[in-house]
Amino acid sequence: MATLTKVADRAKLKPRRDPYYVTLARGCSLGYRKMTAGGDGTWIARFRDSATSKQNYRPLGALDELPPNERYDAAKRAAEEWFKHLGHGGSAEKVTVREACERYAAYLAREKGNKAAAEATRRFRQYVFDHPIAKIDLAKLAAHHVKTWRESLQDLPTVRGKPRSRATINRDLVAVRAALNHAKADGLVTTDAAWAEKLKPLEDAHNRRELYLDRAQRKALIDAAPDDLALFIRALCAVPLRPGAVAALRVADFDKRTNILTVRSDKAAAGRQIPLPTGVAKLFTDAMRHKLPRAHLFTRSDGEPWVKDKWTHPVRAAVAAAGLPEETTLYTLRHSGITDLVTGGADLYTVAELAGTSVDMIDKTYGKLRPEAVATALDRIAL
Repeated sequence: MATLTKVADRAKLKPRRDPYYVTLARGCSLGYRKMTAGGDGTWIARFRDSATSKQNYRPLGALDELPPNERYDAAKRAAEEWFKHLGHGGSAEKVTVREACERYAAYLAREKGNKAAAEATRRFRQYVFDHPIAKIDLAKLAAHHVKTWRESLQDLPTVRGKPRSRATINRDLVAVRAALNHAKADGLVTTDAAWAEKLKPLEDAHNRRELYLDRAQRKALIDAAPDDLALFIRALCAVPLRPGAVAALRVADFDKRTNILTVRSDKAAAGRQIPLPTGVAKLFTDAMRHKLPRAHLFTRSDGEPWVKDKWTHPVRAAVAAAGLPEETTLYTLRHSGITDLVTGGADLYTVAELAGTSVDMIDKTYGKLRPEAVATALDRIAL
């Protein structure tokens, strides 16, 4: 049997295609492949599955970033980590971070639909696939790799050159953390030590949207927008839904006999029903005129549904034309509507139901507005 521990011993080995192996434990071997007389060899781990008698192999590379006298110990450690992974039920398959993200996107498409998969894929393409971390084998992924990637994510500016919000960064972290956790659940790795701490959400990232538009400002935005966008904005001003949820509404989601709107597609609380007052119901009734049940309620002038990539620039133009603050977005309308509901005395449970979020989140974000509403309510019942 060959001796691989010393540089001199490895130098004496004759070049050949098949690796030289040493046994580390039963069914576990470390190999060294030497193809040329003067060149550095490469290392490989071999594991024999006792249940199937199948031999599994794991290339470990040349380890030529280390001094020759340290390579055996490094290869042995890497091989033993892999053996431990397999012993704990892990897969022998070699998967990179990019492949883990792609598998997670495929899982989302099967289990949660194409929209969820497309959103995750967009984040992966934008923030992961072009980063060096994408090529790293999951089994070799270390905390310092994840730390470097996270810092690069936090350093990225927005398209306007401004710092990205902590809440936005957290949403990107969530997608990658979910992909890695999914890989762990599939047995591709047996520990989340590389990312458990490094991908924790940033604290104090509730992303409170302080910009508030009063009714006159919202009216000005509607007046400044082209007709198709103006109708979409009116709907957002009427019901405090997320822009994506309104864009996803279909004609069949609104029952004009009962004035009930069913929100089937949303970030949270999908499938909830909202009774609309007469004036708002008319807006939705007008929007559905001459459309088939499967058609989108609110569409662009070309008949295509609204999506973020299509509304961003027209909204900016309307914001500028209306003389509103530059940071105004469609989400500002949701925030403004929720603010009006809370300050108008609506109970937090009702507001949460309408907005499709938790009472706790409404309380955290808008609870500071409650004292005035409470004082007004008390004043109404005073004798």
